[in-house]
Amino acid sequence: MTAPARPVLTDIELTVLQGAAEGRTYATLGRQLSLTEKSVGNVAMRVIDKFDARSITHAVFLACRAGVLDGQRRRHGDHAGYAAHVYRGEDPKECPYGCWEGERAYRSVQRALRKLPAS
Repeated sequence: MTAPARPVLTDIELTVLQGAAEGRTYATLGRQLSLTEKSVGNVAMRVIDKFDARSITHAVFLACRAGVLDGQRRRHGDHAGYAAHVYRGEDPKECPYGCWEGERAYRSVQRALRKLPAS
């Protein structure tokens, strides 16, 4: 099986595609992007056309298959976000979303739990 085509998307198209993948409505996306619901729908139609899809849902599916969307929500600011960075070979201390601070807080709680007397 060959890999599906990976079209080039603009930033706004990628944002709308990601929003659709997360279940957001065009109205919600419009408020976030300071666009009308109709404008978001027009952007979605461009995404649908670029993927040669039948709907935005189908475009999300094709985008995941093509590697445009990885199908996973990226965690940040907590222990899981820290662990995800380590797994990907990245330095969590360089994450601008506070993964290192989240890991430190997690470790602090774990240390406190270990100090509690066994019941």
